Amino acid sequence: MATEKGDRAAYFPKIEAKYGQPMGYWHSVMKDIADLKYPQQIAYLKEEHGFSQEHANALVMYSRGSKSSKRFSTFDSFLAKHDVVKQKTVKKIFKSIQSKYPKLELVIAWNQPMLKLDKDYIFGVSIARNHILIAPFNSEVIKSMEKDLHGFKVNKKTIQVPVDWKVDEKLLHKMIRLNLKNLRD
Repeated sequence: MATEKGDRAAYFPKIEAKYGQPMGYWHSVMKDIADLKYPQQIAYLKEEHGFSQEHANALVMYSRGSKSSKRFSTFDSFLAKHDVVKQKTVKKIFKSIQSKYPKLELVIAWNQPMLKLDKDYIFGVSIARNHILIAPFNSEVIKSMEKDLHGFKVNKKTIQVPVDWKVDEKLLHKMIRLNLKNLRD
């Protein structure tokens, strides 16, 4: 499980305890395999030292200079790397939902903007090069909205919309309403 702040060094005490060596030892191991690619480094730690995927990833990424798994701390920092069209569409999506459901909190989780109600994730967005993915965090919602989603590319957990999508507020509101209903039931 990722740490709250994304700090990869937070794994070090557990790595030392579980694998029986101080971090100085593990850092020297990483120097020895520095010329390997990421998958090879992960495989080496798992096969030669019994590392879990999570611990191997923390050590490998730390040794490659990534001290935190958190890339974005705010909605604006998430949007900043995208073009104006994508920014405008994503802002409209969240504004539409939050105007109808103001109790939903906008957070950054898994380096993506998400709407959350208490501890439950309700909705998320991911931006790709040629499309935007919206996710109601409940595959049952997607199944129950099959007719509403006709014409969209629908995956198991996400719906693909164009980057310049004319935001369909009714569709989004229904998605959120169904998701909230499923949580209550």
